[in-house]
Amino acid sequence: MALERTHVDNILVIIPVLNEEDTIAQVIGALHKQGLMNIRVIDNGSSDRSKVEALGVGAEVIEEPKSGYGQACWQGLQAIPEKIEWILFCDGDGSDDISVLPQMIEQRDRYDFMLGDRTATLAGRAVLTTVQRFGNRLATALIRWGWGYSYRDLGPLRLIRRSALEQIQMQDRGFGWTVEMQVRAIELGLRIYEYPVGYYPRQGGRSKISGRLRGSVQAGTIILSTLGRLYGQRLRQKRSLKQ
Repeated sequence: MALERTHVDNILVIIPVLNEEDTIAQVIGALHKQGLMNIRVIDNGSSDRSKVEALGVGAEVIEEPKSGYGQACWQGLQAIPEKIEWILFCDGDGSDDISVLPQMIEQRDRYDFMLGDRTATLAGRAVLTTVQRFGNRLATALIRWGWGYSYRDLGPLRLIRRSALEQIQMQDRGFGWTVEMQVRAIELGLRIYEYPVGYYPRQGGRSKISGRLRGSVQAGTIILSTLGRLYGQRLRQKRSLKQ
């Protein structure tokens, strides 16, 4: 079920890419079929034809040579048109289940922040690697202990109200971007919903994290350090309120 274009014209899609020439055009095409036409591809230093492929199917392309997932996402948030009220983040490797977007988008009046929960579907659980599953469990457990909210996933497919994202004032520029967004959403009292989504093996390119031990360890370390930093800030704020 595709959505009417006028219904989704206030959504900006941000897709960070790094050497995903084989998949980016297909991902953009799938988004177009859902009526989503405001698409920004952030080329984070690709050495292949990712930029050319994205431009060829009508996406806006912004180059961000400074590496980092969060850096690319942050660059995509600059100079947003006034009409945009929602930001949709997704990956460019074909792994996200774009077909669920109409159902997610229909929930906009009820929530401020919606995430795709890959662990809630058999298809999603089957594709997640052992490292991804372990990292999810550890990070979500730490969030639950530190902030009292139970997330199930740290997935890349997420739809957030623009005004809420501006309140968050994202600081991380690396792999801690997703977990910072989720923690700050709790702290700000946003209305949060995790929607069950499928997940697919990446359709092209090579993962920078999952499947590579060094990348997985590095990403895990960054996520843990981000949680530590955010929890430290939380403790300092509590102390200041008591004084």
